[in-house]
Amino acid sequence: MSGVEVITFGCRLNTYESEVMRAEAEKAGLNNAVLVNTCAVTGEAVRQARQAIRRARRENPHARIIVTGCAAQTDKKTFADMAEVDAVLGNEEKLTATSYRALPDFGVSAEEKLRVNDIMSVKATAPQMVKHIDGHVRAFIQVQNGCDHRCTFCIIPYGRGNSRSVPMGAVVDQARKLVQSGYREIVLTGVDATSYGADLPGEPTLGLLAKTLLKQVPEILRLRLSSIDSIEADSHLWDLIADEPRFMPHLHLSLQHGDDLILKRMKRRHSRADALAFVEQARQLRPEITFGADMIAGFPTETEEMFEGAATLAEEADISFLHVFPYSPRPGTPASRMPQLDRKLVKERASRLRVRGEALLSRHLDRMVGTQQMILVENNGFAHTENFALVAAPGLAPREFRQATITGHNGRHLEMQLAEAQAA
Repeated sequence: MSGVEVITFGCRLNTYESEVMRAEAEKAGLNNAVLVNTCAVTGEAVRQARQAIRRARRENPHARIIVTGCAAQTDKKTFADMAEVDAVLGNEEKLTATSYRALPDFGVSAEEKLRVNDIMSVKATAPQMVKHIDGHVRAFIQVQNGCDHRCTFCIIPYGRGNSRSVPMGAVVDQARKLVQSGYREIVLTGVDATSYGADLPGEPTLGLLAKTLLKQVPEILRLRLSSIDSIEADSHLWDLIADEPRFMPHLHLSLQHGDDLILKRMKRRHSRADALAFVEQARQLRPEITFGADMIAGFPTETEEMFEGAATLAEEADISFLHVFPYSPRPGTPASRMPQLDRKLVKERASRLRVRGEALLSRHLDRMVGTQQMILVENNGFAHTENFALVAAPGLAPREFRQATITGHNGRHLEMQLAEAQAA
């Protein structure tokens, strides 16, 4: 191979950072290299990263393989011990050309492969500029990194460090660069995006940032948030939900569970009632808004009744896009030391919760049949509506906006007919 290949796991923030990594590695003159940007959210994510590393070595026997990301930050020795790996970079180190100029020689010891510093010592997030997001018609912008909360199941703060925000001006500059490259939909991303601004002068909020971005970059036609902690929603965010048509009517919520005792044991800051109140208020302001949510099944001490509380919360809140994670004990987290459930039971509950989620998605798609929707065409023959429903759109050009009539669905995605074709 020649050039730099990037393999990305995990969140949209990783997707954005992979573009920064590619640009910085190329700036450093790196060639014939595979960069693996890992995720540490679950043990399965780490397993998949290790599998991808081995496959990359088989396919590229003479390339440098450099591993980074959250799993590399939290479990650096595991990756340094892999014979296939030539270097391990931390989450901060992966974003600078200097790191790619100072790589170790081939065949060094595991200790010499390591370029991972203490992430907790990082006090600021430098703005990173990219011109495009490879393979995506929606552009991601990093506005925040790290997390000050310590949910008992989560290893990510130890991979990302404490919360730090990108100054508003830098976010606006990045958005301008992306719209100049042809992007019309922007997604604001962060590890804990709704904590945005607490470390900046004047303590601006995520909602204020979004308002400012839409005002100063009018070429943005759609603005989304990658994920929010609803308990941190600010007044500006409520204004956007109520009054701003360019702010898309879809929010992905970090719910994690629906039983109050489990939420306390997770060290979450919201209750079941808080979650329901948030979605109710949002729907009163904007009836067409839809919600996605993360839910963990099989958390330590979860009884069948508690599990049912999570499932019924998803139904009562009418979560259209339910992302289910079987609980995965992460070494070093408090939850990993709690009484664990049998792994078969954890997987079985996750499977049952996914079935409930599929029914909720089908119900949502039912409601959309017969409606008119503006769609943005992706690179893979599909498109997304404003409320993030997936639509089959064969033959249409990526980045194209089209008005469509929704004619049906298959339980996973919508079918459509272009409005002008129907009128003819």
